[in-house]
Amino acid sequence: MPAKPEKEIPEIKKQYFIGLVPNSGIMNSVHALKTEIRDRFGAAHALKSPAHITLQMPFHKLEAEEPRLITCLREFASREMPFHVTLDGFDCFPPRVLFVKIRDHLPLQELQARLKAHLISELGFPSPSKKRVFHPHMTIATRDLKEADFEQAWSEFNSRNFQDSFNVSSLFLLKHNGKFWDIYREFPYHGILYE
Repeated sequence: MPAKPEKEIPEIKKQYFIGLVPNSGIMNSVHALKTEIRDRFGAAHALKSPAHITLQMPFHKLEAEEPRLITCLREFASREMPFHVTLDGFDCFPPRVLFVKIRDHLPLQELQARLKAHLISELGFPSPSKKRVFHPHMTIATRDLKEADFEQAWSEFNSRNFQDSFNVSSLFLLKHNGKFWDIYREFPYHGILYE
């Protein structure tokens, strides 16, 4: 009797996104804000990722494609020059999202446009189907903040102060582990930041 052929196990796609991650001091401050929102308003979804600025929304890739993705991001980062990001207060996307506001969007918008063009040309990422304005921010509350709680949370955070800054000198690949997002790879820039 011939042996039954082994069933091929389909390779599962993993979920990734690309962003900027601040220094540990800002990461801790933003984590404390997310924890406060969880404790006061029951909204914990933002705690599933470290403090970051998203440049490329989550996407799926086979793990076998990961080395090519890593090479692509390494090449991209090697041509980038460091710059400063200044965080200044809070803002919102009603009716659910609260975030730390970024003062100057232009350097981040230019970086995001270069990255998007690189991902399209090198990895065949889809071109955006519609013009969507990239609004860089650092989320502290998102989809599970109830609309009823949003108004109260926003009325408080609207008048709170938060000021800090950090140097952007690396690009980061984050990978979902099934429960939350891990910082998976860092791609340093090769330019020098002059004060």
